[in-house]
Amino acid sequence: MARRSIDLRLLEIALALLEERNVSRVAMRLRMSQPAVSAALARLRREFNDPLFVRTPRGMEATPRAQALIGPAREILLRADRDLFADPKFDPESSEATLTLALSDIGEMVFLPKVLQRLQQVAPLTTVRSVAPAPRELRYGLETGEIDLAVGYFPDLVELVKGSFYQQRLFTHHFTCLLRADHSIRGRKLTLRQFLELKHVSVRAEGRSQELFETYLAKKGIHRNIALYTPHFMSLPMIIARSDLAATVPHAIGLYYAKSLGNIKMMVLPMNDVPQIVLRQHWHRRFHKDPRNQWLRKLVSELFSQESDEWRASGDEG
Repeated sequence: MARRSIDLRLLEIALALLEERNVSRVAMRLRMSQPAVSAALARLRREFNDPLFVRTPRGMEATPRAQALIGPAREILLRADRDLFADPKFDPESSEATLTLALSDIGEMVFLPKVLQRLQQVAPLTTVRSVAPAPRELRYGLETGEIDLAVGYFPDLVELVKGSFYQQRLFTHHFTCLLRADHSIRGRKLTLRQFLELKHVSVRAEGRSQELFETYLAKKGIHRNIALYTPHFMSLPMIIARSDLAATVPHAIGLYYAKSLGNIKMMVLPMNDVPQIVLRQHWHRRFHKDPRNQWLRKLVSELFSQESDEWRASGDEG
């Protein structure tokens, strides 16, 4: 059988007629014109093949057919308001959701501790999953909702932001150079000659931030003396502390190692125009209005800004 359809607005008008018994009062109540209410009543009569409401000295009285419609019509409208048109909510206090963030290893260092600390306060039942997918997998994960947010430096998503992805800028980081604390080079800032005479570690990590520095050097025609290529940041402290090698890394990495390890120091690079790392949060347009995603984005934006960045430069080099 073909499914019959009816405008929910017609049911609303029918219920109002039952209660008001007057076309003019229904029009005022529903903020409609009187002819529009009369036209709707005519449609209802055609739909149900019944007068539904007839004029009497006491006003518009419902026919038995209209009386039979009252209960189902009220239930339909209540369910529509509750299930279809009600704004969806996200309750962080009771949610047991798994929140998935795409983060690089640097991103975990910069973002994850503060995010976990705040979630323990406001959403204690949630679980956080940190992932580091390849670019294509990242785009797919954000599109399907398997990944809620990508937070950090993701240039591929920035290029696509006008299409399927939204972004919000959080703050910027710069690069710093690491040396052994008792290295023969003193002071706070390297000269270009010192930088070129040093032997370097080149980090080729999965994160894309190092590409900025490597691309900058290539454009400037600056050639370092590379003694080691490594895909890992974690081994740098042991390598730098036991050699005369230098490593250029994002400031957050340098600051962490310099503060937590006494045998590492930071040096200001000799180049003043090295590009900065712009850190953003990214999400797919499918989830732009999703309450959970909106709540999580708001939490991240409140925690991280240029002013609140605990990893920002503060004269620590030297």
